[in-house]
Amino acid sequence: MHRAWSFARTAGAITPRSPARYRFRRLGDGACLSFPQGAIFGEAWIEIGEHTLVGERVSISAGMGPGVDLGPDSLVRIGARCSIGRGSHIVGHHSIDIGDDVFTGPYVYITDQNHVYDDPDTPIGRQWPRNNPVAIGAGSWIGTGAIILPGTRIGRQSVVAGGAVVRGEFPDHCVIAGVPARVVRRYSPGSGWHPPTLDTPLTGHLDVPTPPTLNPGPLTPTP
Repeated sequence: MHRAWSFARTAGAITPRSPARYRFRRLGDGACLSFPQGAIFGEAWIEIGEHTLVGERVSISAGMGPGVDLGPDSLVRIGARCSIGRGSHIVGHHSIDIGDDVFTGPYVYITDQNHVYDDPDTPIGRQWPRNNPVAIGAGSWIGTGAIILPGTRIGRQSVVAGGAVVRGEFPDHCVIAGVPARVVRRYSPGSGWHPPTLDTPLTGHLDVPTPPTLNPGPLTPTP
């Protein structure tokens, strides 16, 4: 059984030497999508760079489903020498750019599309979603279970802590953590890594409605 499974993993991997490579917009030399793969479709709009390793059961998709014409440009671009942790999902509809040398832990979720809830009478799943491009800078690390939401731009050589829910724009050389995520450390030449100063933007933005102000009315004394 072990020999058979080892053979299946080797034969089932997608590499530049396998016929499945022709479905992709680009699959660089030395790249490998480990077997078993997750849900993969829209390959004609997916680019994967040289020597990038995609772990087992990773789902990478472009568009809402197979067989849809998504236009002339690629939608999901993963750079060279990246490592995508097992069980992760990269779901692109508009534009996802992952730079070179980006590593992720397992079960990371990256998407450029989100549901809306504008109409309170229509089920949220039936309302037309909104797209917002995502970019992750070269050399960054995305921790286990992190969620990268639409509209996120992460700078170069940055760290996203495990379990963070990230949306907004973040600078180079920072540590991002929390729900919602904020900058908890920055790197400055000469002083190294340190907590952000008061004039440093700590967070991106989340479309969270402001809760209504409660008006309890006049207070009546208790008899």
